[in-house]
Amino acid sequence: MKYYLGLDNGGTTTKAALFDMRGRQIAVASMNTASITPKPGFVERDMEEMWQANCAVTRQAVEKAGIDAGDIAGLGICGHGKGLYLWGKDGRPARNGIISTDNRAYAYPVKWQADGTEEKAFALSCQHVMACQPVALLAWLKEHEPEAYANIGWVFEAKDYVRFRMTGKALAEYTDYSGANLLNLHTRSYDPELLKLFGIGEIIDALPPLCEATQICGAVTAEAAALCGLREGTPVIGGMFDIDACALGVGIVDEQRLCMIAGTWSINEYIRKSPVLDGSVRMNSLFALPEYYLIEESSPTSAGNNAWFMKQLLPELIEREKAAGRSIYDKMNEWVEAIPPEEFVPVFLPFLMASNVHPNAKSCFVGMSVNHTRKHLLRSVYEGIAFCHKMHIDRLLKSRETKPLSVRLAGGAANSAVWTQMFADILQLPVETVSAGETGALGCAIAVAAAVGDYADLNDAAAHMCEVSPAVLPDGAKAEIYAKKYALYKKTIEALDGLWDDMQALIES
Repeated sequence: MKYYLGLDNGGTTTKAALFDMRGRQIAVASMNTASITPKPGFVERDMEEMWQANCAVTRQAVEKAGIDAGDIAGLGICGHGKGLYLWGKDGRPARNGIISTDNRAYAYPVKWQADGTEEKAFALSCQHVMACQPVALLAWLKEHEPEAYANIGWVFEAKDYVRFRMTGKALAEYTDYSGANLLNLHTRSYDPELLKLFGIGEIIDALPPLCEATQICGAVTAEAAALCGLREGTPVIGGMFDIDACALGVGIVDEQRLCMIAGTWSINEYIRKSPVLDGSVRMNSLFALPEYYLIEESSPTSAGNNAWFMKQLLPELIEREKAAGRSIYDKMNEWVEAIPPEEFVPVFLPFLMASNVHPNAKSCFVGMSVNHTRKHLLRSVYEGIAFCHKMHIDRLLKSRETKPLSVRLAGGAANSAVWTQMFADILQLPVETVSAGETGALGCAIAVAAAVGDYADLNDAAAHMCEVSPAVLPDGAKAEIYAKKYALYKKTIEALDGLWDDMQALIES
């Protein structure tokens, strides 16, 4: 029997999953990502701890599966995009890694937009600049941590750092680096002029050689094998940005469907054979299928807000459900279902980590009354996250000539029937999911299967390994009530727009 291993380094969880040739999930292991938040807006991670977490979940998944590690045909790694993981010239991490929900560099995109830098950069990278992208973070480090900046040996994204520790080879995979404002999308290469625009031209020597997602670009070293429970010499592919992996994991191999990932980030995307160059969407990047571009609207405004609500406002419920052997998520879904869509719940802005409307916007509940309970607030969270996704998707749809056949949903929300139906009703589009729970890891497994020659290409591997569930159809009767709620959500955002800079100034005072 042959198996494929996928590692997924998300913003909140590190996971390893094993799949067979039919895409069946054989075993999975995970652990929470340990975040370090030294200041408001700062979100970091200890890079050595991150590597050890990857080793631990890999070892656990292999042990759970009860298989011989020699039967693993290959390993693929995905991870959150953006953020920054720096390897020092001294052979160790240059500083803590920076997770994609970090907002310390918020002022740089604002400045670059005002002085025309972003417009010049867009002509090369086909991307607007985000505070969590490496270019903004590197500019911040150059100004605020010059010693760490001077020690940079390699500039890594999350999964490229893990692959480096797994193989000992420093490489930069296209899907990640093309989504980081580091590549000229027209030439598919690093561009000194682009880096000079951001004031970080000297960093070009620290950018690793580029590789493809399905390229076998190394093998598990003896040291990594001992730590991870793998066989030394197991092939390791380039891997990909987790939003590419999730899209592949739900079978997005053509332009007919959208992919929506409701995880830590609100990711909304589709693929096409040319980038969108009129500036109407936030991101163009290179997809795992080399003939396609990934067209993306995203922000860290999705189910990470739900995780915060659960941990901070439902602690006793977590303990009670755990003691009873029940899932806290099932109970939360019950609570949300108990409040009908027609009932007014406060407007929730899902901006706990960052925002898609203003660089300094904060989260809030607007419209609370004495009759509102935690059940009402939880439904507010579900709805607010869904409305934020809709804002992104509305922008994406304007860049398409045809309406998508459906939305393929991945991320934690895909495990919730209540939330899946809510997305269908708010978007008024059919929503599909896949049977595998770990779609990012599955996307990696699909890429491994193609890379080692077990399938002809990615399309062939996806056709054999993606099992799509029946579509959840929108309820037309709920369209009007959600349209009214969505209009109120947008009006609330507009009304608060003048508040955020004053609030940020108070935070920084």
